[in-house]
Amino acid sequence: MNNIVDDRRIRLHTPEDFAGMRAAGKLAAATLDMVTAHVHEGMSTAGLDRLCHAFILDHGAVPASLGYRGYSHATCISLNHVVCHGIPGSRALMEGDILNIDLAVILDGWHGDSSRMYTVGRISTRAARLIEVAYEAMMRGIAAVRPGATLGDIGHAMQGHVEAARFSVVRDFCGHGLGRAYHDAPDVLNHGQKGKGVVLRPGMFLTVEPMVNAGRADVKVLSDGWTAVTRDRSLSAQFEHSIGVTESGCEIFTLSPAGFSKPPFAGA
Repeated sequence: MNNIVDDRRIRLHTPEDFAGMRAAGKLAAATLDMVTAHVHEGMSTAGLDRLCHAFILDHGAVPASLGYRGYSHATCISLNHVVCHGIPGSRALMEGDILNIDLAVILDGWHGDSSRMYTVGRISTRAARLIEVAYEAMMRGIAAVRPGATLGDIGHAMQGHVEAARFSVVRDFCGHGLGRAYHDAPDVLNHGQKGKGVVLRPGMFLTVEPMVNAGRADVKVLSDGWTAVTRDRSLSAQFEHSIGVTESGCEIFTLSPAGFSKPPFAGA
């Protein structure tokens, strides 16, 4: 049985639970690896979604987002100024586009949740820098994870790196707990103060997923109820890993089996 700590019902997991998350995270990452070669000019975002959906099913899992609160796709695909929750559609990719593909799988009851940025052809120097900063922010947040650290330490590490690069960290959305549940306590904010917030304990499962805007941090949700965009139409980038807090630090469940991390992906 999972243990429950504090009044937000943060779950502490067993070694057997880590094995389940390891498998689910690996499949989520493998799906993102698979789709890499298909991110090119002329491909539609709906086409990318169909490829991911089929791959997940072929590997004995189901997409966690399909049917979640009425959502009807296996992925969220967020282009250029879309911050998150972009809905796949007929829009064809064009030279210079940047996009985030965000997906979660359910494998044997466990959720593997991850997202990466992709690029189409030659992109602007600013877009490349934005992607680099978003990836490094995520990794700095993860590096702050250890027993006795706090959620504020994670947010502080990410926020500090983003703002030092003169970009903005989104505050309207955040990471979260996960495991048997798709979204669980606690919230993992992309900003924070050192030493503040929930204290991390071995067995906690979290996502770390900074969203970084090239302009202001302000976002708005479109009339479809899902798509969040930058208010100033500036570019946005995001990366996400699922992790587990261990006795000495953390384990990343969603590392790329192919060695892909941030674009451009060598060998893709």
